[in-house]
Amino acid sequence: MKGTLLATLLLSAAATTALAQQQPQFSHYGFNGQYLNPAFAGIKGQGDVTSIVRNQYFGYDGTLDSGGDEKVGLLSANLPIAAIGGGIGLTIYHDIIAEQGVTTGALSYSKHLKVGEDGRLGLGIQGVFHNVNHGTYRAVDPNDPNVPLNSSDRKFDAGIGVWYETPRWYAGLSVNNLLRSEFQFRSEAAGNPKSARMTLANHGYLTLGYNFDLTDAIVLTPTAIAKVVVPAKSGFGIDNNSFEVGARATVNDKYWGGLGFRYGESFTGMAGVAFAKDNALRLGYAFDFIAFDSDARATTSHEIMLSYRLPKPGAPVKPAVRTPRYSF
Repeated sequence: MKGTLLATLLLSAAATTALAQQQPQFSHYGFNGQYLNPAFAGIKGQGDVTSIVRNQYFGYDGTLDSGGDEKVGLLSANLPIAAIGGGIGLTIYHDIIAEQGVTTGALSYSKHLKVGEDGRLGLGIQGVFHNVNHGTYRAVDPNDPNVPLNSSDRKFDAGIGVWYETPRWYAGLSVNNLLRSEFQFRSEAAGNPKSARMTLANHGYLTLGYNFDLTDAIVLTPTAIAKVVVPAKSGFGIDNNSFEVGARATVNDKYWGGLGFRYGESFTGMAGVAFAKDNALRLGYAFDFIAFDSDARATTSHEIMLSYRLPKPGAPVKPAVRTPRYSF
């Protein structure tokens, strides 16, 4: 019942409207559940810390003074905490494209419920802080009140999500920017010191994955992610949404490689290796080849991931039972 109610709220929230640029999307989405969904926090029963650096449309200049490629750095962490019946998570990322820079921090809580023999359902909420900074633009009309000028603003927002996890498969549904916070920036227009505005868009994410044991050593994991962005004035549109499918093969929980396809944009290849005790430290690289609409984009994107899986919490050690019978 709780899961049905929250899923209804998620879909209703995704039908609201806003106007803003999209949030960054990562090719390592199969390793990056905390960024996508607050309900992911601690759901695997052990914590992890993940960092990703991405250069979208590497080397693209276009007509922009600062270049048109997007640079993103992300750090996320999550941890199960039995005392609160769930887990907590933290996500921080900095996104730069042309004259706009966005710094976002999100703190998440997930309530965990046991479902069936081996299933766990997470119900998540998060508080989000956004700081948006705009530099100097060359406007067609220097007095346009909608063009920001060397100004920044910051706002709080929120998100919710559900995540179901078993050893065999997982599925997650989330939506963020529920408050559709509005930012105000200075402009060059006389008499309009803060007339430039931006409203956060709702982003809805649906993620899926399934683990097939091909052999005792090889696991094949098909994955999929759908992103829906709902701007206020343009409504739904293929330019705002994205759909991606892929699969990766993992050998002995140590080596992996995979391929993916992002609809209407690119093909992706990835490879990685795990090392250290229990293969806890993982290093991965993803390469995107832009195969569609490349006139307005560079032909490649690059992404590097480094993550560390914390040890699973051990069973509490029982205190020694002492009796006078064995005291000498």
